[in-house]
Amino acid sequence: MGPMPDTRAILLAGGRLLDPSQRLDEVGDLLVSAGAIESIGGRIEPPDHARVIDCSDCIVSPGFIDVHCHLREPGREDEETIATGARAAAAGGFTAVCAMPNTDPVTDNQAAVGFIIRQANRAAASRVYPIGAISMGQRGEMLAEFGEMVGAGAIAVSDDGKPVASAQLMRTALEYARTFGIPVIDHCEEPTLAEGGAMNEGIVSARLGLKGIPSEAEEIMVIRNILLARRTGGHVHLAHMSTRGSVELIRWGKERGINVTAEVCPHHISLTEDRVGAYDTDAKMNPPLRTTSDVEALREAVKDGTIDMIATDHAPHHYDEKEREFADAPNGIIGLETALGVNVTHLVDTGALDFAMLVERMSCAPARIFHLAGGTLGRGAEADITVFDPALRWTVDPAKLLSKGRNTPYAGMTLSGRATCTIVGGRIVHQLKEQAAANGPASMTTR
Repeated sequence: MGPMPDTRAILLAGGRLLDPSQRLDEVGDLLVSAGAIESIGGRIEPPDHARVIDCSDCIVSPGFIDVHCHLREPGREDEETIATGARAAAAGGFTAVCAMPNTDPVTDNQAAVGFIIRQANRAAASRVYPIGAISMGQRGEMLAEFGEMVGAGAIAVSDDGKPVASAQLMRTALEYARTFGIPVIDHCEEPTLAEGGAMNEGIVSARLGLKGIPSEAEEIMVIRNILLARRTGGHVHLAHMSTRGSVELIRWGKERGINVTAEVCPHHISLTEDRVGAYDTDAKMNPPLRTTSDVEALREAVKDGTIDMIATDHAPHHYDEKEREFADAPNGIIGLETALGVNVTHLVDTGALDFAMLVERMSCAPARIFHLAGGTLGRGAEADITVFDPALRWTVDPAKLLSKGRNTPYAGMTLSGRATCTIVGGRIVHQLKEQAAANGPASMTTR
């Protein structure tokens, strides 16, 4: 599902080796050979012809995994393709991403799943794991054929972008998915409460004259899904949580041993509804940006593990589409290349998390919970590795991003933390130009 391993050895020298899955946190070397991690820790003598990458002042961690992104292919290749998305992911330090099925046509059968895998192999950048649809055509009426899609390489099911309105369909999906040991991912939104809403319902929406989406629209579906997971024993994964109330409900479910996991996006732990300000469509997303108290509750939930992982919900749009009136503009922002910087700046630099916890939420937990390769620097493991400079300050310039999308609320912001080298299956798929220059001509750079 990813690029073919490179035969040439790579020595990552003198970095802070950080792998929460092994309780590892020490300065040392790591040797990659034949696509796998050959040895780790202490000082390692580089074999002949090995690429040596100086990782001093950098953290060497298991590769980040994004369980929620939109790559738009097939159907909207003007917004993103699997190749551009996989390259943007590599630039953001992600060694693997999971592609949502709301493409055109919808990824609801084995042929569509196979197409995504073939395109990802061709791109030879980050791994791309397809997520199949829960219902045929995402219409919420009839279940898609989970078994065939899983057989073809799907790792989860979701009607993302469209909530599963029918509780009976959701119940059946959870029962059916149990057979295949995959999570059912739901976009928690009660459609009748959210209909026509453009931002969070509250004082700001009233002032701007925009129809709001109340937090209850999310929370009603969160508790419904938790109760259905309790009834069926299925694994429900709650996408892009945004409210304090949702956090309390997930905590309630976990305390009772219900099989519920959850994610939060970098934008929901860093921005509030105030960012909508002058009707800025780059601050329009679903679920919407909420309040300061929601942001604080989400940060606390990432820290204590109530929220298991951080995912981007990367959603590229064409410039013309976002240039509409706020209420008519599409939801979503790009996030693959800014996620690490936003997380370091708003979670680590503020003291909400330490780096070990950040790596756990961006790599180890997604691998473990979604049963994916990676999430470890263990000897013999496939070499999916992210090297990042936690103190590197950089300013977000949308024109320099590798994604086709330019719709980011972080344009012009200075962030701390950036991936300097991304390795997938033992191949360097991204290297920051500055670092590549420092390591001499033997190193490889992306464009």
